[in-house]
Amino acid sequence: MSKSVIGAQLYTVRDYVKNAEDFAKTCARLRQMGYEAVQVSAVGPIEAKEMRRILDGEGLACVVTHKSMDDMKKTEQVLEFHQTLGCKYTAIGGFGWDGPDLAKWKAFIKEFSEVARTLAAKGLFVGYHNHSHELSRISDSPKTLPLQLLLDECDRSVWFEIDTYWIQHGGGDPAAWIDNVAGRIPCVHVKDMAIAAKREQKMCEVGSGNLNWPRILESCKKAGVEWYLVERDSGDLDPFESLKISLDNLRAMGLQ
Repeated sequence: MSKSVIGAQLYTVRDYVKNAEDFAKTCARLRQMGYEAVQVSAVGPIEAKEMRRILDGEGLACVVTHKSMDDMKKTEQVLEFHQTLGCKYTAIGGFGWDGPDLAKWKAFIKEFSEVARTLAAKGLFVGYHNHSHELSRISDSPKTLPLQLLLDECDRSVWFEIDTYWIQHGGGDPAAWIDNVAGRIPCVHVKDMAIAAKREQKMCEVGSGNLNWPRILESCKKAGVEWYLVERDSGDLDPFESLKISLDNLRAMGLQ
């Protein structure tokens, strides 16, 4: 297993992992810049055995994945996929894109919890990755935030892959939400937020924006975070350059 606690979210380089050949080249570049772990997400149709062969060859560990609910319902296939990769964490990339509706969230939580409970009993732990819409108050229950509803009502096996940028984007405090999910956050998504001259929010490299990283990292440590996954959905720099800058900055902040 990797000695580092920092990983690269492959969604950042999704245009460079569409087939096995490109996946191998990308893994080699990530390892050369210093990464020892990855999150497998937005990868093309590559067999798990082939991915594992490439990852092992580069000295990279797959520590978490993103899967859809439909994928997770295929219990044996999803278990075999993660066992092949040597990975015990997966997460769904979000829910509720069409607006905050209490009944829909309640129905989702029930189904999601059942799936998570089934997989957790077999050693695969299912998490929820937030964006900013989970901090949009539910119209028919205005005191309710979907993210808090998830935290309160999901099965205890469900963990939370807090995304620092999207919490800030939703008007939340990333460190406070990491505090809220303490003990249920083995993996966190780290990305920064900058503000453009025209007051437009944009993603940027960790340490290059305005997020309070000393506070965030302290909260992560106290909450029991095992893996810090660097992600940048879009931005000004080449995605590989972006990943390198974030890695260097996180190491300068004390992470290894």
